Amino acid sequence: MPRNVLILGASYGSLLATKLLMAGHNVTLVCRRKTADLINQQGTQVRIKLRDEPEHRSIHSRDLPGTLDAVPPEKVDVSRYDLVGLAMQEPQYTNHTIRVLMIRIAEAKLPCLSIMNMPPLPYLKRIPALAAMDLEDAYTNAGVWDRFEPGLMSLCSPDPQAFRPPEEGANVLHVGLPTNFKAATFADEGHNRILRELEADIDAVRLDGQDVPVKLKVFDSLFVPLAKWSMLLTGNYRCITPGEPQSIRDAVHGDLGRSRAIYDHVDAIARQLGADAADQVPFEKYAKAAESLLKPSSAARAVANGAPFIERVDLLVKLISHQLGAPNAEIDGTVRTVDRKLDERVIGA
Repeated sequence: MPRNVLILGASYGSLLATKLLMAGHNVTLVCRRKTADLINQQGTQVRIKLRDEPEHRSIHSRDLPGTLDAVPPEKVDVSRYDLVGLAMQEPQYTNHTIRVLMIRIAEAKLPCLSIMNMPPLPYLKRIPALAAMDLEDAYTNAGVWDRFEPGLMSLCSPDPQAFRPPEEGANVLHVGLPTNFKAATFADEGHNRILRELEADIDAVRLDGQDVPVKLKVFDSLFVPLAKWSMLLTGNYRCITPGEPQSIRDAVHGDLGRSRAIYDHVDAIARQLGADAADQVPFEKYAKAAESLLKPSSAARAVANGAPFIERVDLLVKLISHQLGAPNAEIDGTVRTVDRKLDERVIGA
């Protein structure tokens, strides 16, 4: 049975949307009116490389069995949907029309699957060691999440790397690293059945007889998506330097020993919270993947382009580390660098 999925965010969200459309499900993307008009006229295009093929393929939504539409937030009818995907950057949820939509989603008690790097606060409340911690300062506006029930919020590690080519339209996404989305389960088994249906349907998709990368993988552990934290603190946030941004590859491989130490420390923090080593990704595997990440992270590009706010997983991990009594000088230094760069933008404005 086709599921109806609402995804907030038409950029990175179009990757998950394309996978769902290929599996025959229906998707609504929430975005600005201008972008919605473009998508409704032309559809979306996701460029992805299949295994053993030298070039990227363009997958157009109009050629897929599922139905796609796009709407601005004020036009969403939440009663239509089985599942909500949260694919915007965390600061975007402070926009007034998005906040109003979020209130309606929370009141409708729809299950929400976040594919943000920044985990929604209700998800963190599901982890006993974090439930009582003071973490609100890491969020642009923590009040956005007040109405959501923790059991209705899950987290999906956004491991695939993708970006909008600046010379292309807002309906085009290029996938640079086609890894998998790793989702934790919900509290309710009925909602988990939806997740596992989507997982199986996406896994079964073939394109010209070939397997299509970027799967949805569902895990019982709440800690599997937190494996991304080690990657973000080792690579993504260290792309932000006192000067010009550097690539993820250079951030990781510029001093591999230092990178390993940061990675191992964040892994250890997750284990203090309750993670198992099996929930985590070995440093060697991440370092190998980072060799192909030749651009600065999205956070570094946003800061370089003058964004006043970005997702602050670096600050979140710092707050957790300090409250666990395990501060780390490298992480504290990264947070100071990001703070200074964001302050420069505010002063410059």
